Amino acid sequence: MSRIGAVLALLAAASILPARAADPRHGAELYARHCGHCHGGDGRPVMPSAPDFSRPTTLLKPDTALLAAIRGGRGAMPAYQGLLRDRDILDIVAHLRTLR
Repeated sequence: MSRIGAVLALLAAASILPARAADPRHGAELYARHCGHCHGGDGRPVMPSAPDFSRPTTLLKPDTALLAAIRGGRGAMPAYQGLLRDRDILDIVAHLRTLR
C-alpha cells in the first residue's frame, strides 16, 4: 500500500470511530472511588500535600498535563496508568474542572 493510501485508510477509519467528549458525571463517580479519600469530596484536600482542586489556579494546566500527572502519580499519590484508561482519567479531569 502506498503512503498516501495508508494515510487515507487511517483517516477513513478515524472518521467512523465515534467521538467522545469527557464526561464529568462519570468522572465524579471515578473521583469518589479513587481520589476523594485524599483530595476530598469537594476538591479540598484531606491529605496535607494534596492540591486544592477547589482553587481555580490549581487547574490552570492543560488536560494533557493533568492526564500525565494522574497517569504517573506524584509523591504519595499512586500512578493510575494501567488502573484507569486515559478516557476515564480525562473524565476525572472534566469533573475536577466543575469544582469551585
